[in-house]
Amino acid sequence: MKVARLYSFNDIRIEDMPVPKVGPKDALIKTRASGICSGDVMPWYIEKKAPLVLGHEPAGEIVETGSEVTDFKPGDRVFVHHHAPCFQCRHCRRGDYVQCKTWRETKIIPGGISEYILIPETNLENDTLLLPETLSYEDGTLIEPLACVLKGLKRARIRQGDTVLVIGLGVMGMLNILALKKYGAGRIIGADMVSYRLNKARELGADDVIDASKEDTIEALKDLTSGQMADIVIAGPNSVDALKTGIASVGAGGTVLMFTPVKPEETLTINPNELYFKDISLITSYSCGPSDTADALELMESGAVKASHVITHRFPIEETEKAYRLTAEAKESLKCIIVFD
Repeated sequence: MKVARLYSFNDIRIEDMPVPKVGPKDALIKTRASGICSGDVMPWYIEKKAPLVLGHEPAGEIVETGSEVTDFKPGDRVFVHHHAPCFQCRHCRRGDYVQCKTWRETKIIPGGISEYILIPETNLENDTLLLPETLSYEDGTLIEPLACVLKGLKRARIRQGDTVLVIGLGVMGMLNILALKKYGAGRIIGADMVSYRLNKARELGADDVIDASKEDTIEALKDLTSGQMADIVIAGPNSVDALKTGIASVGAGGTVLMFTPVKPEETLTINPNELYFKDISLITSYSCGPSDTADALELMESGAVKASHVITHRFPIEETEKAYRLTAEAKESLKCIIVFD
């Protein structure tokens, strides 16, 4: 089978390797579509894992199951999460699945951009979902990224009528906008430097947009909100500057959500009293767990989020590097996916 293996940010190769063997409690899928995560184009983040088979947002058809598998069968259309928890440890009992040792150690084999993928027992039992007939394989590639969005909004405690600023309007920013509409945000404001993405944000439901290449985001937000600022700020870009802008953009009693990690060499310096006397919450949200993927599937079934909303480019596996570069450019594209015959 063919796989797309990354050796460094500038070295992605299409290679052949054997199809994984299926154990008694495992399953094998023929991959039908797999997304390229915006996190995978952060060099400092992805290169520390190299060499690796790229991708962790696959959807496919089960073609073989182990002798002890009873919940799935060949022909089933599924989404599979690349991590799955044990459901037994103290983190799992608190619903904090991403801190579970099992969650962090589990994986799909060899990776998402591969013609076939082995789903090990834990992943199969604890976070593999059947795709309803109303959802396509392309829809399935959005379940994991959408689940990350929903987890973040839960942690931010989104409320009906909230004014929300979304900084960064790549695919994750767009998914936040779509989810915010469903979760009852009263006013959604998007900020970015790329006109294509600003226009797309309006199309998907943003009430206002701020062109950060032409105006100061904080001052523009003051004008738009008559000085009230935002109840929630979602800081998307992987930079301390974006986080600082987020903290300066939130109103009293509000919440800043750090949605993406920052570059390792960057450090955030804050005045704690600014947070304290304004009762500002600064929170993080890393990845997602089974409750979030289930919620994402339900939201997609409702029609609130569709592949057609954000998938802009499709490539065969042989053109994975081209898809990767387009994602990294972060200009006139949103979601790039790899599609398989």
